Amino acid sequence: MNIAHRDSIMFRANASVKAMGQLSHIKLKPDFTVCRKLAGFHRLTVRWKSNTRPAPILMAAPVRALIDEQISIRGHFLPLHCPVTVHARMHSDEGDLWESFAHYYANESGALSLTRDPSVGGSYLGCEPMGLFWSMQPAPGEREGLRLRKKNVETPYVVHISLLEGHVSPSEGQSTELAAVTAERWYIAPGVKRIEINQNRLVGTLFIPPGPGPFPALLDLWGMGGGLQEYRSSLLASRGYAAFHLLQDHPQVVSDRVGIIGLSFGCYLMLRIATKTGVKPSCLIGINGPAGSTVPLSDSDGRTEQFESFQKYWNFDDEGRVIFKEVSLPANILPENFVKLEKLDCPLMYIVGEDDLSASSIENADLIEESLRSASKGHLFTRLSYPGAGHLIEPPYSPNARASMWSIKPKKLITMWGGHPGPHAAAQEDAWKKMLDYLEKNLRS
Repeated sequence: MNIAHRDSIMFRANASVKAMGQLSHIKLKPDFTVCRKLAGFHRLTVRWKSNTRPAPILMAAPVRALIDEQISIRGHFLPLHCPVTVHARMHSDEGDLWESFAHYYANESGALSLTRDPSVGGSYLGCEPMGLFWSMQPAPGEREGLRLRKKNVETPYVVHISLLEGHVSPSEGQSTELAAVTAERWYIAPGVKRIEINQNRLVGTLFIPPGPGPFPALLDLWGMGGGLQEYRSSLLASRGYAAFHLLQDHPQVVSDRVGIIGLSFGCYLMLRIATKTGVKPSCLIGINGPAGSTVPLSDSDGRTEQFESFQKYWNFDDEGRVIFKEVSLPANILPENFVKLEKLDCPLMYIVGEDDLSASSIENADLIEESLRSASKGHLFTRLSYPGAGHLIEPPYSPNARASMWSIKPKKLITMWGGHPGPHAAAQEDAWKKMLDYLEKNLRS
């Protein structure tokens, strides 16, 4: 598997702010990075034979890689300048079929490279080396409102990539497969340990990379959808980052190199934790989240009432899909429900999707920046802003869901996240690289 390891641990948590306050006594010390690479290999299947030329082949390199790594897809021994379709399909952990396809022409040598050649039709246009992956959508006939999220990070997505004769739409009829290859896309590197945590009102998952440590640490917080989402944590652990709490005596976590990352409402919780007395993270990454809560807080821990019970600022589009954007508009948040941003003492990277339909991300970024500047702390703030990107800025090459199912009971409700496929994909790739560079600077340097 061609997967690079960066030694650290990652922890995905589901906990109250009060419980998070226990984290202030953690002692960590800087780590040393160990990189390993295992060579990928080609696995290919030939489908079409000819008596006058070699059979076409399709290659992917590496065929086993982390989800944030590019792979090279190439075809050879095709008729010169012939039209072909490259088709990708895979099943989610729930069993739903996802697919994408793109139209290409072989060159004057009978070769095709997704890294070099432009798509002229299909799920995306232009030269997009990883377009087959980020443009995937549920296949026709699959369930409504799907969003691709890895449930079991200890197994890969297995992607079947095929080379089809002519420019075709695979779902609209029979097509001739010329060659095929299978690629595995992983969220966890070899040797990373996964440990379930359920202690002192904290429920989470700890990811520990190979090696003795010590490791820098990250706490990964998500939004109001609930549940443990592990795939970002396991991927960050594979890149080298450790856990944030319940680890005071853990032999592999030492020193003061601690960061927090939060998406959506997790961004608000991140800011609350970071501004509590005695909690001193080294850096923060907020993604499309608010600096306060419209939903009334039920106690000082930062817990809220049922989100669905407060629909004052919900809006709906013409198809009846809910838009939560105004819920987090600063003008709609009570003053006492804002985070005391003037207490923030560590660097904050805030990532904005300018087509976010689930949170007022631009307005919250403006508020945070102005609050820090007024407190003479403007130097702590870094903004990344992406036109055309939506709310769910995920690891690179992940398909974007512009809308997905929010709830089934008491009634079916689909929510709008925003984002357009191409710009959103570009934002995810750029933001992930800059996030890793930022973490390197603040947790390792």
